[in-house]
Amino acid sequence: TVRGKLSLGARILQAGGVEKVFRRWFAVEKGEKLLNASQCYLSTTAGPIAGMLFVSTEKVAFRSDRSLALTTPKGDTVRVPYKVVVPLRRVKAANPSENQHRPEQKYVQLVTDDGFEFWFMGFVSYQASLQHLEQAIGAAGGGMKVQSSRGAGTGSGRRLRPTAA
Repeated sequence: TVRGKLSLGARILQAGGVEKVFRRWFAVEKGEKLLNASQCYLSTTAGPIAGMLFVSTEKVAFRSDRSLALTTPKGDTVRVPYKVVVPLRRVKAANPSENQHRPEQKYVQLVTDDGFEFWFMGFVSYQASLQHLEQAIGAAGGGMKVQSSRGAGTGSGRRLRPTAA
């Protein structure tokens, strides 16, 4: 929601900017640089989760805007943010895609070398976010390149595939 995005923006400003928020929320390696941060949604089986997608020189990381309530084995309720961290060296492909019936709905499918898939959607600036992701994967030695292909289901258009090194 707009209110949620404004709230997140206010929290980022209070924390001293996106770079400081990234460093506070995630373990950052020496020399690692944040390349881009984008508000978006992570698709889950429970529905989309709003948050921030961070692309650095070492990783792709997502953190939810709001904490999720979990029940401990003792029956207590704890609130924790939903986080995903994928080292760039583990990214096998980043596939841009769009809904064939509603082309304005654009997605990015991140596939890891062990077959896990993460779907991101609802970017404020889809093209810029995709470009930063492509550049980071390429710079990390992922050897990604854009190829045109026809997709099925929600996918279509451009697809990134590893190239021979």
